[in-house]
Amino acid sequence: MGVTCLIPCYNEQDRIAAVLDVVTTVEGIQQVICIDDGSSDNTATMVSRQWPSVQVIRLSQNRGKAAAIQYGLQFVEHELILLMDADLQEIDGAELEKAISAFQHTAKVDMLILRRIRSPWFVRWYRSDILLSGERLLRRSDLEEVLSQPVARYQLEVAINRYMIKRHKRVRWMPWSAMNTYKVDKLGVLEGSRREFKMYVEIVDYVGFVHMLVQLSSFTRKLKKQKSATNEWSRFLSGIRMS
Repeated sequence: MGVTCLIPCYNEQDRIAAVLDVVTTVEGIQQVICIDDGSSDNTATMVSRQWPSVQVIRLSQNRGKAAAIQYGLQFVEHELILLMDADLQEIDGAELEKAISAFQHTAKVDMLILRRIRSPWFVRWYRSDILLSGERLLRRSDLEEVLSQPVARYQLEVAINRYMIKRHKRVRWMPWSAMNTYKVDKLGVLEGSRREFKMYVEIVDYVGFVHMLVQLSSFTRKLKKQKSATNEWSRFLSGIRMS
């Protein structure tokens, strides 16, 4: 399966370079699309000039992450989609290549979440390092199904989680050492904290308290290390010799 990387962005001209410098060099990614969600800064122009291989789509006004992703889907050329936030720091391209390979070569996995293992302890405590991770691999058809329902702004990740749970899809996670930029770092302590609180209120209101508990308590497990075909073949031959 070919891979398209979708990166929604809003006023990220000071941070998106760290993301594009890596994803544009990852061998397993064939298409990179940036959806500029009505930025008031120079994000879209900068991306177009510095990364000509990246497809830049501009929305005239800010519509939120879910709407930006939904709009960008019409330009996707491949079945496998890598969702990526635009404000990440310290991305490891080797980890991305490993995740893409694991998804493509693991049977019956419908989504692979990149777990932010360097998140603060309180984020890990309520599992936002998994449940709200913006970095995940899934099939285009599944994402289209999720976005066929009303989904707005901060609700995208938990909407995807709910879809996977209700349809008994197989979801796994892998460790991911990149770090995201929190709203308090972008907007200051007061405004950033207000936005963070609003985000969690919207999320719980969207999926409901009971289903949020389901996600917190039982959603997804770590992807087990896959045995290589070479090792499997060696074990098969050893079994023949022993017999």
